[in-house]
Amino acid sequence: MIIKNMYKVKEIFRSIQGEGFHSGKNAVFIRFSGCNLWNGIKKFRKKAICNFCDTDFVGTNGENGGEYKLDDLIKKTVEIWGRGKSHQEKFVVLTGGEPLLQVDEKLIKQLKKKNFYIAVETNGTIKTKLKFDWIVVSPKENANWNLKNGDELKVVYPQNKINLKKVLDLKFKYFFLQPMANEFKQLNVMKTINYCKSHKPWFPSFQIHKSLGIS
Repeated sequence: MIIKNMYKVKEIFRSIQGEGFHSGKNAVFIRFSGCNLWNGIKKFRKKAICNFCDTDFVGTNGENGGEYKLDDLIKKTVEIWGRGKSHQEKFVVLTGGEPLLQVDEKLIKQLKKKNFYIAVETNGTIKTKLKFDWIVVSPKENANWNLKNGDELKVVYPQNKINLKKVLDLKFKYFFLQPMANEFKQLNVMKTINYCKSHKPWFPSFQIHKSLGIS
C-alpha cells in the first residue's frame, strides 16, 4: 500500500542511460515500485498482461530505496547526482514498474526547480498532461495503450499484436525496436537488426548497460 503523500521507490542510483535515444548519457534513475501490468511475483508472470519484464520493481529494498516524502526524494536525487562530476545538464529518468502510478505535478515542479532535465519511461497505459522533457512509451501488446504521443516509441520486439507499420502514424519523434530478453534473446537481436535495416525510421535499441555489467 502506498502511503498518502509518500513515494514508494524501489531504488535510486546514478548510471548511464543504456538504451534508446539518450544512450550513454549520465543520469539519476528513480525506479518507482509497482506496476499495473504485473505484480512482479515470478509465479504469476505467465498469466500477467506483461510477461517478459526483466526488471525488479517490487518493494523498496533496492539501493537508496524507501518511502519518501517529496522534499526527501528531491534531496536524495540532488545528492546522488552530485556524487559524480559531469559536463552535461542534470538528467533524471523516472522509471519503474510504471512511474505514472505515482509521479505527480509536485514532483515534476521540484525537479525542475533543481534544473533537472526529466525523462519518463512508461508502458503507455496511463494518459498524462505532466510536463516532462522526454517521454518514452514502451507499449505492451496485451495492454490498453492510451498514451500515443511522446518523444520516443520503444517497442520490445517481437510483439506480434503491435503493427509496426501503423504505429508510424503516431506522434513520436523517434522509433526504436528493442530485442526481447527472453530465452530467444540472440534470435531476437538478429530479428531486430534485420527489421531495422529494411524498415525506416526504425532504429535498434540495445541495453548496453547490461552488456557492460552495470546497473
